[in-house]
Amino acid sequence: MDPVDTLRINFNPDQMFILNMAMAFLMFSVALDVLPGDFKKVVDFPKSVGVGLLAQYLIFPLFTLGIIYLFQPPVSMALGMILVSMCPSGNMTNFLVHFAKANVALSVTLNAIIILSATVVTPAGFLFWSQFVPESEALRKSFELSFSDMAGIIVRLIIAPLLLGMFLNMRFPTFVARIRPWVQRLSLLIFFTILILALVGNRENVFNYLGMVFGIVAVHNFIALGTGYALGGLFKLPQQDRRTLAFEAGVHNTALGLLLIFQFFNGLGGMALVAAWWGIWDLVTGIGLAGWWRGRQPVSELTHGALQSAD
Repeated sequence: MDPVDTLRINFNPDQMFILNMAMAFLMFSVALDVLPGDFKKVVDFPKSVGVGLLAQYLIFPLFTLGIIYLFQPPVSMALGMILVSMCPSGNMTNFLVHFAKANVALSVTLNAIIILSATVVTPAGFLFWSQFVPESEALRKSFELSFSDMAGIIVRLIIAPLLLGMFLNMRFPTFVARIRPWVQRLSLLIFFTILILALVGNRENVFNYLGMVFGIVAVHNFIALGTGYALGGLFKLPQQDRRTLAFEAGVHNTALGLLLIFQFFNGLGGMALVAAWWGIWDLVTGIGLAGWWRGRQPVSELTHGALQSAD
C-alpha cells in the first residue's frame, strides 16, 4: 500500500457543518439560473442530451478505468478519480459555455438533469465502478459505504437547495434577478475556499505528491473534455453542441466529491488530493478552452451569417 493511501484529513463536527452549509449554498446559487421549463427543453435537443448523458455516465467512467490501468496510481488516488467521474457537472459549466459562445440552453438542460440524477448516479456509480479498481478491495472494505446514506446527503445538500432556488426563480423572478449576481459571486468564493482548505489541510502531502497528482489529473481532465467533444462529433452533432458537451463532461462539482470524502472516507488523503486539484485544474483548462473557442466561431455559423447578410 502506498503511503498516500493511509493519509487522512480530519475535520471536526463544527467544520463539517460549515462545509455542509457551504455545499448547500453552492447548489442554491446554481438553481437561480434554472427554471422547471428547462427540463422540457430536452425535446429541443434530444440527441445532444442523450449523447451528453452517455458521455457523463458511461464513456468517461470507462476511460477513467483505462487511465487507472495504464498509469497505476495509488489506490486512494484511483478511487478519487472514480468519485470525480461520478460527480455532476461543475458550478461553472453554464458560464464557460456562455463565454465560449456554445449552446447555453443545452448546457442548462443537461446541468439540471445531471444534478437531479446525482442522488442516484453519484453513489451508485461510485459503488459500481470502484469495484473494478485494482487492489482496492481492502481499502473499500475499511469504510462503511452505504448507498442510502450517500444518497441522503446528496438530497439534503444538492436536491433541496436546487428545488428551493428553482422555486424562488419561478415565483419571484425580479427578486432573484437582483440577488443572482451577488449570490453567484459569493458561491464561487465559497467553492474556492473549500478547495483551498482541502489543499492547505494536506499541504505537506501536496508537495510530496504534487507531480503525481498534477500529471494524473491533467490526463484525466484532458480525456474528460475530449470525451464530450469527440462523442458529439461521432454522433454528428452541431459544433456548438460538441463544445457544450466538452464542458459538461470536463468540469465536475468536486466540492461535492470533497464533502463525500470527508463524510464517508475519513478524509482519505489520496482521494482528497485528486478531488481538490481537479476542482482547480478543470477551471484552468475550462477557461482556457472557452477563451480559445470564443474567438473561433464554427465555420457553419460563419457561412450562415454570410448568407443572411447577402440576403
